[in-house]
Amino acid sequence: MSRSTPRPASAQRTDRDTGGAGKAMALLVIASCQLMVVLDITIVNIALPHIQRSLDFSTTSLSWVVNAYTLTFGGLLLLGGRAGDILGRRRVFIVGVLLFVLASLLGGLAQNSGQLLAARALQGMGGAIASPTSLALISTTFREGPERNRAFGVFAAVSAGGGAIGLLAGGILVEWLNWRWVLFVNVPIGLLIALATPRFIKESERHPGRFDITGALTSTAGMVLLVYGFIRAAQDGWRDTLTLVSFAAAVVILAVFVLVERRSRQPITPLHMFADRNRAGTYGIMLCLAAAMFGMFFFLTLFVQNVLGFSPLRAGLAFLPVSAVIAVGAGLASRFLPVYGPKPFMVGGGVLAAAGLAWLTLTDIHSTYAGSVLGPMLVFSLGMGMEFVSLTLMALSDVPVPETGAASGLLNATQQVGGSLGLSILVTMFGTASRNEAEKQIPRFLQQATPAERLRFQRTGELPSPWGDQVLTSGVSAAFVTAAIFAVIAALIAVLAIQVRPSDLQRLQGG
Repeated sequence: MSRSTPRPASAQRTDRDTGGAGKAMALLVIASCQLMVVLDITIVNIALPHIQRSLDFSTTSLSWVVNAYTLTFGGLLLLGGRAGDILGRRRVFIVGVLLFVLASLLGGLAQNSGQLLAARALQGMGGAIASPTSLALISTTFREGPERNRAFGVFAAVSAGGGAIGLLAGGILVEWLNWRWVLFVNVPIGLLIALATPRFIKESERHPGRFDITGALTSTAGMVLLVYGFIRAAQDGWRDTLTLVSFAAAVVILAVFVLVERRSRQPITPLHMFADRNRAGTYGIMLCLAAAMFGMFFFLTLFVQNVLGFSPLRAGLAFLPVSAVIAVGAGLASRFLPVYGPKPFMVGGGVLAAAGLAWLTLTDIHSTYAGSVLGPMLVFSLGMGMEFVSLTLMALSDVPVPETGAASGLLNATQQVGGSLGLSILVTMFGTASRNEAEKQIPRFLQQATPAERLRFQRTGELPSPWGDQVLTSGVSAAFVTAAIFAVIAALIAVLAIQVRPSDLQRLQGG
């Protein structure tokens, strides 16, 4: 190009952004947003006992504090990814962050359970707009090859480790302030991200298209009904009329979703992406592992606080090693992927996750953190770190640029939907096992209870320690059995579906 030829402004911005400092700041902004969004899935977990007492949730309905966020997040992620493709990813990214900030403020101010759940759903909408756009921005900001792989490694480590960081941050905020600050903390962070984005991230090219509103609504409604059916079953049993109606309606609406997507000229879920064996396998693995991961964080949080008696801060610190080990696993995968390819890390990660969860099934009321929780938690975390890098790479490899938003949205959607669906299934297993154990423990309690304890039990329906701890532990152990099964399924999918050799990586990455 001669000096007399003017260069387009977009090309000038691209060249300026290729500097190391500019790229580092862009990655910091993108990773910070992803950390905030992922962190909010678990930062609330540590505050659940306090939220339950403050806003009068039952034990099984308490999972809606998590699911109200993850369901809208997962259900609308695909629409968020498409919005970035059509309207410009930087613009949509900022809108999503600001919506997330508003919802966090409203949630912190909630005065009853309905207000909190509505705010959590609105948070999920903001996350659904921002998160897929942030992953797609990596594809448009960093060059393919080692540079993009390193960026994916950082993004994957943040995505996987954000859950544990959220538990630590939640413990600090609940211990030193109160549960409302696990939501208020997003306000200043989100505002800083929104202000920094125009300075360090260039706008992407806009692609003409349409919004598949019908697809977004039917997919979200179908998943909400499916999750509601499982949680209702945990409370009222599988023969409950409303449980059966919820499952039937979910099947019908999800079938309508598939028909809508097949007939749409611009579907929110490009079904042809599932035609690729490796990518379909990747989505299946993510679905199963997310189900296991969400369940582990949810039930371990209850176990360490209610059975081991940890304070919120101590409970948060107990999960801190998870982030470090996930980072180690992600670093190993990023370094050796070009040598061995992604399949060994997908298989090995699933096996390690299953082993850690199977180990956790051995917990009982006599367990200790060092002897029964830390070891299996670290084994699980190492496997998840290896998995997330490989899954992120495979989901976005060999995808046309106009569809990177949809591809990244589909990966995130499978994570959030898998987490919500998996948690609801685990809650069902927990509820069934807890009811069965309670039937054994109540007569034993009544034989030894004082008149005051009997009166309190009649009023609240809650067994005191150690009878109540035994009921909770029995339910948690049953939930971990199911979570381990999910991880085994993920490993089997990796063995049977993924067919990528190390020599294929350059082709897959567009080399």
